[in-house]
Amino acid sequence: MQKKYSTFILYLFLFIYFELISKIFMFNQLLNWQFFFVLLFSITASLFLDFIGHFWQPKNAKVFHGIMIFALTVFYIFNYLYFSLFSVPFSISTLELASQAMDFVEIGFHLVMTKFLDVLLFLIPMVGYLFIGHSYFNYEKRSWKNQSLVLVGVLFFHMVSLLALHLDKNSLYSAYNLYYNIDSLTTSSNVLGVLSTQRLSLKRNLFGFTEKIVLNNEESDKNNEQVEYNQLDIDFDSLIENTSDTNLKDTYTYLANKEATNKNEYTGIYKGKNLIFILAEGFNSIAVSKELTPTLYKLIHEGFNFTNYYSPVFLSTTGGEFQAMTSLIPTQEILKVWRNNDIYLPYSLGNVFQAMDYNTFSFHNWSYKYYGRNHTMPLLGFTNFTACGNGLEKKINCKWLPSDVDLIDATFQEYEKQSPFVTYYITVSGHAPYNFNGGNSIALKNKELVEHLPYSEEVKSYLASQLELEASLKALINHLKMNNLLDDTVLVLTGDHYPYTLSVDEINEISTYERDETIEVNHSNLIIWNNKNVNTTIDKVASQLDVLPTLLNLFGIEYDSRLLLGDDIFSNAEGLAIFSNRSWITNQGTFDAEQGFVAKNGNLVDNNYIEQMNNRVLNSFTISKSIMENDLYRKLLNG
Repeated sequence: MQKKYSTFILYLFLFIYFELISKIFMFNQLLNWQFFFVLLFSITASLFLDFIGHFWQPKNAKVFHGIMIFALTVFYIFNYLYFSLFSVPFSISTLELASQAMDFVEIGFHLVMTKFLDVLLFLIPMVGYLFIGHSYFNYEKRSWKNQSLVLVGVLFFHMVSLLALHLDKNSLYSAYNLYYNIDSLTTSSNVLGVLSTQRLSLKRNLFGFTEKIVLNNEESDKNNEQVEYNQLDIDFDSLIENTSDTNLKDTYTYLANKEATNKNEYTGIYKGKNLIFILAEGFNSIAVSKELTPTLYKLIHEGFNFTNYYSPVFLSTTGGEFQAMTSLIPTQEILKVWRNNDIYLPYSLGNVFQAMDYNTFSFHNWSYKYYGRNHTMPLLGFTNFTACGNGLEKKINCKWLPSDVDLIDATFQEYEKQSPFVTYYITVSGHAPYNFNGGNSIALKNKELVEHLPYSEEVKSYLASQLELEASLKALINHLKMNNLLDDTVLVLTGDHYPYTLSVDEINEISTYERDETIEVNHSNLIIWNNKNVNTTIDKVASQLDVLPTLLNLFGIEYDSRLLLGDDIFSNAEGLAIFSNRSWITNQGTFDAEQGFVAKNGNLVDNNYIEQMNNRVLNSFTISKSIMENDLYRKLLNG
């Protein structure tokens, strides 16, 4: 008679298998000692599913286990593909984002094809179980006595798992801290495993979770009376005294003690000028060359040349947009609040200029509802928002993929005589997938211009797609010249994220230096250009978070720099770029949340500095969440 095995063994094998290949594919790691925690939590989950499966008669139990194996397989595959697309694991709070991402059927199909072998590896256990393995397991209904013993096992191993967390509680991103104190889906998935991270995420979404703010008791050093600061008179003492909410008290205290940035030689140099801001889809410094993209090259090297600028991926384009428009950190929960609530954002790009009597316009050559922009654009101050579906389809061909050149040509006349104006363009021509086989019409359109290059097809296709951005900038500058607006207009351009459907190896085909896939893959260019600019190189580390406060300073707008998470790049604040997994980089060195700190160029950096920067990064996530969830600007600025 064939020996029958417990379904506990089946689930334990499945969890260990899925967690191992997820760790390999998502984090390029195999086994480390922290996998011990993954194993313990997997034992608990396996016992629990084994317990549930033995309530029924064998026939129904078989159906239950088949459904569970299918569901677990689909979930681990989906989480992996979601991570590949957005650089963060899936969370229940991003169901909206996930459903919208599926609008790009071509991208989803291309992703599955690109990751086809990976997906096959996820499918192996399910296929093996359905065709062969199901006959090896025991599905008999258990007695209440035996079920009770299994339930005791579930509780026992869960307690053992929680106690074991105390073995790793000293480091910042320890298993203990990730389980109890820090809400970092990416690092948690690596340390605690995908299963435990998703369970924690569900629990935190249902019952709430707020990370503690690390308060710095040192007073801000503003004794130099010769220095002016970007700071308003906000009565934080009264706010602190009149709230009983501990989190709000800590938020007010942190902001009150936060160092404001100084006004400087660049303050107000663009006062009164027009502004055209471009969020360029998939743009990265690898797309720029003097020969292939002369306009981009000119704008980068003849204006302010930011040599250490980063566009960190936070949930694709919507995360890049949120950083650049608000100078706040985007997380899945924060973006959900943004898309679904009436939040007061007085310092967002459109609102702050609208308060200065500027005319504000925004244009996007894709759906006006995508990422909820029909709601978020008015919140940002762009009530004149036109995209495909609410008017732009009458002027350009909105069939996928639309042209950025068409976008510029069709909309310039709407604001050319509306000075002073702020115009915000969200481009789409640089979007993935990158190929020439019909999935990317823009790449196909520009194919002849890149055919001679010695790169792989995906890389050449990416460069071809960015040539549309190059052509649109050339068209925009010509429009400004012809209408005598060039001298009085500032052009700003940042990428929303790096082209993350390209592998790091493909990116390194054309990178001028070897990039890693956590920090340097996000290294890019920021354009802030006016026809009267003098070429100036800025080596300070900066990111999308810094774009808004830098513009506020350049345009001479009064604001309180303590209320933004980025800093004016020209100020005395230390440069910092923050990444979605809590890694960071400054001019002193790089902190990888998985690997630790590496100093730059032999810099001598003590542990106090690393702790200080880690606390600043942690607080940036917590303060951003507090600002959005509490509609804090309304409380602080009487909105």
